[in-house]
Amino acid sequence: MLLLVVVMPLAAFAAGAAALLLGLPLALAALVGACLCPTDPVLAASVVTGEPAERDLPGRLRALLTGESGANDGLALPLVGIAVVVVLPATHLGDAFGKVAWEVAGGVVIGLLAGLAAGWALRAATRQRDLEEGPKLVFTLLLAVSVLGIARLAGTGGVLVVFVAGLAYNRMVAESDRGPQDAVDEAVNRYAVLPLFLVFGAVLPWRDWVDLGPAAVLFVLAILLMRRVPFVLVLARPLCLARRDALFAGWFGPIGVSALFYLAHSIHEGVDDPRLFAAGTLAVAANTVVFGLTATPGRTLYAKSRAADPPRSSR
Repeated sequence: MLLLVVVMPLAAFAAGAAALLLGLPLALAALVGACLCPTDPVLAASVVTGEPAERDLPGRLRALLTGESGANDGLALPLVGIAVVVVLPATHLGDAFGKVAWEVAGGVVIGLLAGLAAGWALRAATRQRDLEEGPKLVFTLLLAVSVLGIARLAGTGGVLVVFVAGLAYNRMVAESDRGPQDAVDEAVNRYAVLPLFLVFGAVLPWRDWVDLGPAAVLFVLAILLMRRVPFVLVLARPLCLARRDALFAGWFGPIGVSALFYLAHSIHEGVDDPRLFAAGTLAVAANTVVFGLTATPGRTLYAKSRAADPPRSSR
């Protein structure tokens, strides 16, 4: 909970402060920070799932990163929505904040009702033996697509709706049903992320990156080193994390698909300053490359550090 309530807003603040290095206006820098604050669940899963991760990383650390990354991509919506309102000065503040409130509150209500209804339907169908095993495995994928469509029609936050629907659904169904569904979801995520990043690579704004100037290097370094790591280290004791665990959790909080979604959402809402997309995509690209290069060595170093710990006394 601390990672969501404390670290995510602080990460938005730190990323926004880093964006000021690019000479961006304060409001636009705040929007960049809000877009870059969520931890990406797809990229995070690559370091905390699979046989090597289960062998080298403790279950609590893996669960912490998985739970946080799955939650904060939806919970970043209020930060992004408020920042968009501030960036667009011609917007009527009352109407704009009302829209943000509906996106958040409406998304929570729709997601809650949809998740509970889907969970109840699955339990009833399982009890009556009306559902084959194949459709049951892809049930959560169908739920996600359905609630995204409903959110689109209702004008609420799609990512937030899916997150809340997933929480409500998980409360309703048995663990024996969730396990196989989670495996299918994870496989789909891994296959879907490849074409997404191919498209991302095709639209990279190289010229706009050059226009950011030498400060872009400082911006990237600040994002990598200051967006998350210091705050997780400071909160290590309240989180009951060893320093090694806090350092690992702080470093491996990648920026990815969630940030791209919020960048696109901001542009769709009317923020047309090209520096938003340039700064955001530069941070995503740099973070993805650095994360990919350090994921395996970082996990290996963590495992060696654990192995070097003195054995605990049996008394």
